Amino acid sequence: MRPAQEGPRLQPPLPGRRRRRRAPLPLALLLRRGHPPPPRPLLRRALLSPEKKPRPDHDGRTMELGGRAVPVDLVVEVLRRLGPRGVLDAAAVSRAWRDCADRVWRVAEELRLRPAAAGLLGALLPRCAALSRLVLHMESDVDATMLSCLAFSCPSLETLEITMADKAINNMTGEELSRLVSEKHSLSILKIGGCSNLGFLNLSSSSLNVLWLSDLCSLSESVISCPNMSELSLCFTQQSTECTDLVSLMDGLGRSCPNLRNLHISSIQLSNEAVSALEGANLRGLCMLSLILGSKMTDAAVASIVRSCASLALLDLSGSSISDSGVGMICKAFPHTLSRLLLALCPNITTCGIQAATAQLPLLQLMDCGMSLRSNLQNEKQGAYFGEINGRIRLCPKLPTLKKQPMRQKLIIKHDNLKKLSLWGCSAIDALYVKCPELIDLNLNTCTNLHPESGCYFSAQI
Repeated sequence: MRPAQEGPRLQPPLPGRRRRRRAPLPLALLLRRGHPPPPRPLLRRALLSPEKKPRPDHDGRTMELGGRAVPVDLVVEVLRRLGPRGVLDAAAVSRAWRDCADRVWRVAEELRLRPAAAGLLGALLPRCAALSRLVLHMESDVDATMLSCLAFSCPSLETLEITMADKAINNMTGEELSRLVSEKHSLSILKIGGCSNLGFLNLSSSSLNVLWLSDLCSLSESVISCPNMSELSLCFTQQSTECTDLVSLMDGLGRSCPNLRNLHISSIQLSNEAVSALEGANLRGLCMLSLILGSKMTDAAVASIVRSCASLALLDLSGSSISDSGVGMICKAFPHTLSRLLLALCPNITTCGIQAATAQLPLLQLMDCGMSLRSNLQNEKQGAYFGEINGRIRLCPKLPTLKKQPMRQKLIIKHDNLKKLSLWGCSAIDALYVKCPELIDLNLNTCTNLHPESGCYFSAQI
């Protein structure tokens, strides 16, 4: 009988010589050569005792990066520091990267996106279960598909902001906006731009606290029933076809929004009648009131404001037709509360009214009188003007009818607490005396008749 063939014998290593182990090839190189990926280690499910609970499956897991094992938790933390586009790109690398990206989306609380199509939101938002703040700068049109995606995603959403790019159009209707607000029970802050296609407003929410809508046009109905709302901003277009009934809107605010503290309305339809309706709304808790671009508002509107508001801290009547008498009423009504007074584009105000305001309002910190003191209108450049309003730069494309101011006016301002003073476009001033030790910001842009040699004195730490 033949002896059974023995397999190859393993030779013992020679003394003094060690066997060299090959370093494992990187995962990417193995996949490139056609080798299957190494098997993942099995997770143990055995419990040593009833008191010991199993750890989550992601604790202790690693993924290979550049031939080294890196903890998954570390990769997730790195992805959290990237922007949304970076996380989306990382998810396309491999399954492991996609799992890490999904963990980032699941715990994300705030997103700022510039979506070019609604498909991106439809694929992304359902993954963000913990999202509470969403800021969108739309580079594509807003349509019903995107709104339905917002309505059925992000159940914990508290803040939603939508702004429009130059070529994008907001096709949202009043019915769609009403449905969105009613379905988002946790929504407290809503800011939407480009609302020219709404047609009407009929909003009802017990959670909504802040509402900003811009580019509104010709609303046939304006009903806002939000008992917990504290801030409302409605900006209407300056088109001649704009015909929203602001009297009915103002009259209903007192009943539907009794806790309103900040109110901002920008409309060429603002008038004495609309402000008088605000007096009937009994909004005594208002702290900030901004009614701008209402050239039909006169000192009668100021009288209604004085009777309806008890303690204003900010008052903005830019673009109105109030006079120095109206400024005097403001000074007598709010000497102990008013800290910001904005009277830009008010052609009937003179240096006397400005000096009276700075003398009788000891708490004043910001005052804007841009484009109010103008002369030689024919020689000045007509067009768009920039002015600082409430700490931000705004564009004033349309100016109210201005009366001719005296050619040469001297302005003397003395104040202990004034920090910001804006006199942009006040071409009627040819001499300026400022003694404000706390002043840090002075805007004298396009004050064409004001020259250092003609008489300028500044005592401030500008």
